[in-house]
Amino acid sequence: MARHRRLLSKRRPPPPAPPRHALRARGEGSRARFATCAVAFLTLACAPAASANADGYPTRPVTLVVPFPPGGTNNIMARAVADKLSQSLGVPVVVENRAGGAAGTIATRQFAKSAPDGYTLLLAYTSNLASGPNLFPDVGYDPRKDFAPIGLVASAPAVLVVHPSLRVHSVTDLIALMRKTGPTFQFASPGVGTVNHLAAELFAQKAGVKFTHIPYKSSGAAMTDLIGGHNLVQFTPIPVARGAIAGGLIRALAVTGLKRSPLLPDVPTVSESGLPGFEVSLRYGIVAPAGTPPAIIDKLNKELNAALATDEVKQRILSAGAEPVAGTPAEYAAVIDREEAMWGALIKSIGLKIEN
Repeated sequence: MARHRRLLSKRRPPPPAPPRHALRARGEGSRARFATCAVAFLTLACAPAASANADGYPTRPVTLVVPFPPGGTNNIMARAVADKLSQSLGVPVVVENRAGGAAGTIATRQFAKSAPDGYTLLLAYTSNLASGPNLFPDVGYDPRKDFAPIGLVASAPAVLVVHPSLRVHSVTDLIALMRKTGPTFQFASPGVGTVNHLAAELFAQKAGVKFTHIPYKSSGAAMTDLIGGHNLVQFTPIPVARGAIAGGLIRALAVTGLKRSPLLPDVPTVSESGLPGFEVSLRYGIVAPAGTPPAIIDKLNKELNAALATDEVKQRILSAGAEPVAGTPAEYAAVIDREEAMWGALIKSIGLKIEN
């Protein structure tokens, strides 16, 4: 018993309990260290994931919106590249027609609000990115700010045609006749504000002549009346006029591109026929909503250019009277800027406005 007491007396007393504020500080320090470690862990864990998401795009179907009803050249362009993009991207690229009216500006405004994730794209062209925003009041989008250009698809010139009864065989002859006739000279088009109508307005400005506009509801209707001699002059899409030209039913004076069309190699350009620098072409391209990650834009541009280089896509585009045009997003952005400025200036100068 005495020995047991001696052993107890040799034990050290327990250390005093730390003050309450020390315990609190120790706990806060532990939590701080834990938080720091957690942030570091999440940073390391999430960085590869974010990179993988960019590299792994796309993981589900992509929608390519055409802001017009089915049929027509816009559909041909969209489907020509969508099929090849489906193969190269490894997911379906689905063409979706949205009939919104107003030269495609209504459906384009809806598209501009889409998520910028690369899964909703737009087949854009001259009407909805250049002339439309200047023709219709408050279209609800800015062609330069609300879209991320991916790349051009094609450029499609028109052709200036006349009825054989009109005794003109060149652009120079036509200008001379228009000067002699004056403002009563009639120029037909597929409709007010269409690019073919605006081409006639630009032609008249550059030639220093005036005319009376005869609008139709479509290119087909205008062409039918031209063949019948009910109108005598118009700009029209090459595919619409090609058969009638070959059959001698109408006469082609010039094409509106800066170089001759492969579909009409013997027909000169307006530029080389008396109006140097004259160019009017419908330009088709693909855009994404503004804010789409650059890595996705670059990938889509690469695959689009690869598709345009294939013989299959080239032939589909050429058969529609257009020519494939590959390029960078920056080059397409410059085209959008230049065309919007050009058509905007023309539309303002003639005082043309259309109510939605």
